[in-house]
Amino acid sequence: MTVRTRFAPSPTGYLHIGGARTALFSWLYARKHGGRFVLRIEDTDLERSTAESVNAILEGMTWLGLEYDEGPFYQTERYPRYKEVIQQLFDQGHAYHCYCSKEELEAMREEQMAKKQKPRYDGRCRHRTAPRDGVEPVVRFKNPTEGAVVIDDLVKGRVVISNAELDDLVIARPDGSPTYNLTVVVDDADMEIDYVIRGDDHLNNTPRQINILKTLGIEPPKYAHLPMILGDDGKRLSKRHGAVSVMQYREEGYLPEAVLNYLVRLGWSHGDQEVFSVGEMIELFDLDNCNKAAATFNPEKLRWLNHQYLMNSDPAHVAHHLSYHLGSLEIDPSEGPDIIAVVEAQREKAKTLVELAQVCAFYYRDPEEYNAKSAKKAFAGDAATVLAELRDAMAAMSEWTRASIHATLQHVVDTLGVGFGKVGMPARLAVTGGAASPDLDLVLFLVGKDACVRRFDKAIAFIKGHA
Repeated sequence: MTVRTRFAPSPTGYLHIGGARTALFSWLYARKHGGRFVLRIEDTDLERSTAESVNAILEGMTWLGLEYDEGPFYQTERYPRYKEVIQQLFDQGHAYHCYCSKEELEAMREEQMAKKQKPRYDGRCRHRTAPRDGVEPVVRFKNPTEGAVVIDDLVKGRVVISNAELDDLVIARPDGSPTYNLTVVVDDADMEIDYVIRGDDHLNNTPRQINILKTLGIEPPKYAHLPMILGDDGKRLSKRHGAVSVMQYREEGYLPEAVLNYLVRLGWSHGDQEVFSVGEMIELFDLDNCNKAAATFNPEKLRWLNHQYLMNSDPAHVAHHLSYHLGSLEIDPSEGPDIIAVVEAQREKAKTLVELAQVCAFYYRDPEEYNAKSAKKAFAGDAATVLAELRDAMAAMSEWTRASIHATLQHVVDTLGVGFGKVGMPARLAVTGGAASPDLDLVLFLVGKDACVRRFDKAIAFIKGHA
């Protein structure tokens, strides 16, 4: 049988870290078993659901590379099907109208709490035979009153919930619109979802959903409830901990694979291995190795992982994502040296693509200013004379290779009778402005002959103007 998993976000906000982890685990499980990954948009909360949120979710999944095999399906397009199932439950005697007002329900709750009882609907409308004038009723599901629901959770183990602890939940509002627990049940059944992987904040919904499924004569899927993600202070993850939009991590310069790698380790492990390719995640992932305890979000660990990916990924792939951040600096990487070569030269000097873009900027545009501390040393003494000698030597070069550039640098050093640093330091500062950079001959080669000569002229003028 083909494994079928789903990701079913509510479009009431962006795709955040917790939702992305749920999507990733569901996607990995489907890919691991050659199954199908379904995307469902649970947009029945009409007051809070927005098209912008739908777009944010889709954009986040696309950036992460979590491609779905079916969908997106929208619950608001399936209302006739939900009404059909609600009517079926009515016809079979498993649902009823409840006419209780908000005031009655609140009074019921307060009375139960005063008696130190668990607040729950007491079923007072279960056997009502006549409607109440002037009240639009909700529809409630008749939950079994005896026995227990057994959940053999693939992460938490066996969970047993007594039916006596469950009340008759609302499955349709007064306007007839279905509620969450009803729509989820119908969708999972119709879409033949056999593995539901989701956060453990849904665990209290699971016994209710199982009871509805069994009442409809449908075999429930297998459930895996993932523990929540906590901040480093032990509290539930929030914006101040880093629970921001997944796309914010793009803006902050993270590679999508690094984010996936970090997410997969938030609740799953494979020995002591920390860095996984996407292929390795698919090959090794298993629900058996998911942690039962809550995971802790650590931004520094994410930065470390991102640095590993910047250093070790295909430079063409890094360059593809770097282009976006260079564009944010108003740099067109097509107008300058090969961006892949620039990535290879600079990538060890940054932990994020934002940092990498900043340290790569000098390859594409002349420095507007020089690092003051570096200039005090590198542009001191006869630096202008040294740069003038180097400028003329390089302007006369007929071949522009690393070897010929190195030979020219050495020629100037020998001609002036100085140490290499006396030539190298002002030359590097003139060309880079003080940005971190690799071997000087490589820097000059990538920047290009015309740009180097132009920058030497600019530095000479700067030194003379500050003499």
